[in-house]
Amino acid sequence: MNIKSLLLGSAAALAAVSGAHAADAIVAAEPEPLEYVRICDAYGAGYFFIPGTETCLKIGGRVRSEGEWYDAYNPNSKVGTLWHTRAELSLDTATDTEYGPLKTNTVFRWDWNDGGATSTKLLFANISLGGFTVGKLDSQYNLYVGYAGDVINDDVIYDGPYELNQLTYNYDAGNGFTAVVSLEDSNSASDGSASYGSSWWTDDKSNHYAPDVVAGLGFKSGAWGVKVVGGYDSIVEEGAVKVRVDADFGVFSAFLMGGYNTDGDKLNKYAGTNLDRSACPVDDASKCGWGDWAVWGGGSVPINDKLKWNIQLAYTDSKIFAATTNLTWNPVKNLTLRPEVSYTNFDSVNQDQWAGIMRFERSF
Repeated sequence: MNIKSLLLGSAAALAAVSGAHAADAIVAAEPEPLEYVRICDAYGAGYFFIPGTETCLKIGGRVRSEGEWYDAYNPNSKVGTLWHTRAELSLDTATDTEYGPLKTNTVFRWDWNDGGATSTKLLFANISLGGFTVGKLDSQYNLYVGYAGDVINDDVIYDGPYELNQLTYNYDAGNGFTAVVSLEDSNSASDGSASYGSSWWTDDKSNHYAPDVVAGLGFKSGAWGVKVVGGYDSIVEEGAVKVRVDADFGVFSAFLMGGYNTDGDKLNKYAGTNLDRSACPVDDASKCGWGDWAVWGGGSVPINDKLKWNIQLAYTDSKIFAATTNLTWNPVKNLTLRPEVSYTNFDSVNQDQWAGIMRFERSF
């Protein structure tokens, strides 16, 4: 075989191989377009559009662990140390409509206490549109005025009910004037405040025939704000009124709140008690309530951008005194360490109690 024949044969072989590969060539499909998550900042930080919809979603929550020493709510408590851990997951949605934002708020809570299994709770679940809110959240008697002080044991002196079902309308004039009116379920509350009835001790709910009613007015201008709120307990057929004044001067903030009970000899949902039943006289449970009136006051002093000192004092006509102070330290963003100490004097039953808490909390 000469060189010419060898070259022609090699060229033919290469052509055949190239032709076979060309016939078997695979053409890659065009990549499908991806829909990236879009930020939805119209409703605040953390919201994003659910892909393929016009609904915005925000996911948040917190994890908390704390050690407790004795119980500020019970002078008979002999528990030396109790360790408590909690997790919460919150889901918020918002969609723009011709009547304003259509929103939902849902919060799930899980608690673990020493010696007991984890408990699960639907803490909040509500829908809001055009100023109206329906579903489960804290009573407007507390929520509207801003609860009490910035301490953990802020309600040793009872300041009102928390979780319950309600139909609420909030009004904001945009000039500092606000108002609220709420119909609240007289038979739903997680803290026992719905069970006073005609006798706190028998849990009598036989008079459950109508919702409770809460109404409030408020005005804020500059550093000052004032709110008044009243609640009527349809089972007990009594109620209470609270007035709160707030002032924020930058270097410190302070509040003063007073409450009036329409019948100091009775407990009702809006002037009741958070104290343990074992601490109260069986024949006169009202000694653990306000009596005719109650007063709360306190303040917060920022020490630097990461550390703040808080204090709250409270006293009742039934001669119960409560004092709590703590430090709130944020060593890094979204992490809070809070040591707190409380003292309660139950003059009506001639007892007192010291208690402490060390809390660690990470929010997101």
